[in-house]
Amino acid sequence: MENLLAVHIHAANIHDTKGGVFTFEKALFYYPSLVGVCADNAYRKHFKNTFETFYNIKVDISKRLDSTFKVMPKRWKVERTFSWLCHSRRLSKDYEIKTIYAETMVMISHLNTLLKRF
Repeated sequence: MENLLAVHIHAANIHDTKGGVFTFEKALFYYPSLVGVCADNAYRKHFKNTFETFYNIKVDISKRLDSTFKVMPKRWKVERTFSWLCHSRRLSKDYEIKTIYAETMVMISHLNTLLKRF
């Protein structure tokens, strides 16, 4: 269903591969039964080493994309989720002063998207 498990918004000077660690740690805190995660090729070093070494969680890294267009089911779900979030007017600009407010607005926007489906 493409539900968000956790959202972590960080400063722009933190690289996404390191910020992804914070996000997945938050998801593990809320959902300790998680046994694996899929990640992009950019997360193959720091992210993968952190979770396979310290948390003993399998990290599945996707292969590089070919030059030809192919629909990739898991990647499509992620891209579609970001697209739904972009429809939220409140998330279109940086209105929020604190990151916790921005995280809350992402969750509210996603909840709104889920409620519209039913």
